[in-house]
Amino acid sequence: MSAHRFHFISGLPRSGSTLLSAILRQNPRFQAGMSSPVGGFVSSLLAQVSAGSEFAAQVDNTQRKNLLTGLFHSYYQGEQDKEVIFDTNRLWCARMPLLQDLFPEAKVIACARNVAWVMDSIERKYRSNPYEYTKLFGGNPGRSTVYQRLESLAQHEQLVGFAWAALREAFYGEHASRLLVVDYDLLAQAPEKVMPLVYSFLGEPYFEHDFEHVEYDAPDFDLQLGVPGLHRVRPKVSFSERRSVLPPDLFEKYSQLTFWTDPSGSAANVIAPKPKAKEIE
Repeated sequence: MSAHRFHFISGLPRSGSTLLSAILRQNPRFQAGMSSPVGGFVSSLLAQVSAGSEFAAQVDNTQRKNLLTGLFHSYYQGEQDKEVIFDTNRLWCARMPLLQDLFPEAKVIACARNVAWVMDSIERKYRSNPYEYTKLFGGNPGRSTVYQRLESLAQHEQLVGFAWAALREAFYGEHASRLLVVDYDLLAQAPEKVMPLVYSFLGEPYFEHDFEHVEYDAPDFDLQLGVPGLHRVRPKVSFSERRSVLPPDLFEKYSQLTFWTDPSGSAANVIAPKPKAKEIE
């Protein structure tokens, strides 16, 4: 079996996980990329050996652990020249106990962003191609207006709602000390300051990244989703101010879901702007 060390990237969609992976993969020791199917494989395998399955009584916990560990190593067997593997999936924040038992030294990096801007980013992608419904909404038909689209995305089993709930679970869970939340705005504005902190959290020697030439794209995958350019990363890491396309009431509503800027009650590590103090009226 390979000697790969595993870490995980998770968090909210449209919050920089592909950007972070594109930066990390510049390090010749690292393998990182867009969301992999390993999380789905794990869920499917567990379903086959858990209570209610005809095979549950034939597979004990030791065998289950061996099967899952082997799954990770088998999937990345072709990356023999890489020492450290970063597997990306929004599921991982909801699987912290499992990851810590399978890989006790593993860390989880959760990319986060003001939820209103997450919604804004997805809505922009949706509007950029008015001839395509996309698969971002799953099987939910409620997409006629921006209010229906965002309400659909926020459901706990949907794209944004699931990722938000999983991140909150990890943030306040018993393994929160193994979690690092990285705010997208800071990563885009000051990668030269954020990345050394990421390496320190991982316990890895720092690598001098080139933030002027960071590229990643997955055109075939994005076309299958009906969202061209979803995973395209611009060469230069930068942050662009823009006006939201969301109605003000929706922007305010989803901004209220940002919880990680206040780490009280959590052992998680956070790289994010401090919340602004409320003005005294």
